[in-house]
Amino acid sequence: MKEISAKEVQQRLEGGERLNILDVREIEEYHGGHIPGAVNIPLGLLPIRMNELSKDKPYIVVCLAGGRSALATTILENNGFNATNMIGGMSAWEGEVE
Repeated sequence: MKEISAKEVQQRLEGGERLNILDVREIEEYHGGHIPGAVNIPLGLLPIRMNELSKDKPYIVVCLAGGRSALATTILENNGFNATNMIGGMSAWEGEVE
């Protein structure tokens, strides 16, 4: 499984890079603060909403601490997606939130 640090994601975003962030936390958690531009598909809904994602795009997968996003990354990889787990999740995020 590919992994990336929260700091590297933050630096890439602050450098103007356009990243596809997939937040797999529950809706209430997402609305409590998320990385700007992140798309929310809760982990439990991922199998039925995977069709909303593109296999042509790389995704960085985020949750609260990194456990759910690791599982989601594995699910996505097993279904032909290019996914990378953000280590530490939002607990490690020091960047802007919306």
